[in-house]
Amino acid sequence: MSERYAVFGNPVAHSKSPLIHMAFARQSAQDMSYEAILAPLDGFAAAVRAFAESGGCGANVTVPFKEDAFRLATRLSGRATKAAAVNTLKFDNGEILGDNTDGIGLVRDIRENLKFSLAKKHILLLGAGGAARGVIMPLLAESPASLTIANRTVEKADALREHFDNIESSSYGALAGRQFDLVINATSSGLTDEMPALPNGIYADGALAYDMMYGRETRFMRFSRTHGATVADGLGMLVEQAAEAFFIWRGVHPQTAPVISRLRG
Repeated sequence: MSERYAVFGNPVAHSKSPLIHMAFARQSAQDMSYEAILAPLDGFAAAVRAFAESGGCGANVTVPFKEDAFRLATRLSGRATKAAAVNTLKFDNGEILGDNTDGIGLVRDIRENLKFSLAKKHILLLGAGGAARGVIMPLLAESPASLTIANRTVEKADALREHFDNIESSSYGALAGRQFDLVINATSSGLTDEMPALPNGIYADGALAYDMMYGRETRFMRFSRTHGATVADGLGMLVEQAAEAFFIWRGVHPQTAPVISRLRG
């Protein structure tokens, strides 16, 4: 039988992860299956354990369960430990191994696919949940001029500032008068067609606005384009983080460019 993998989320019907991982499987001749599983908001751990006990080999984790997955894992990678959030699980002889590939996926998409250097740039990261936590260390590894975390509840941003070195925290209102080269939306506002309360004038010349959401033009993307930024969605990040997860599970580095191109088409 094919080895089974899945993505867990709520909502999850929109996920392109099954298409991506099966494209990787065909590309590298891997015998595996991949499905999307809607986990109850109060039943994530039980759903994952049931999948593992029924023969599942690994799983991806999406909104809103990345911090639940961190607590569920019995062993963690260094990057998952620092992020306190997990998006990739591997089931191994009764152990649940937790990792976080979001950050490396984001950086690879911005640096390699979008050809946007992160070094010496002023970066603004919107949101302070699991999606944001998972990308902070990889962003800092690119040696930006600054990294600022802004959140509607500023106390959550302050908590991240205390957890990580060399970052700043801010409310949205306190961003007035500042400019950034890269603004990354790591909130879930795109799911409800809302957007963070950003002030005008936030974008420096040549700035990139990056929304981790994909599959639709969000209000954040429309706002950013209107205010002079180049705009990108999170499809490339999704494919790149999936490729890292695929390597963790299968020991194979798949080619991402053909999959991104196919999904864009």
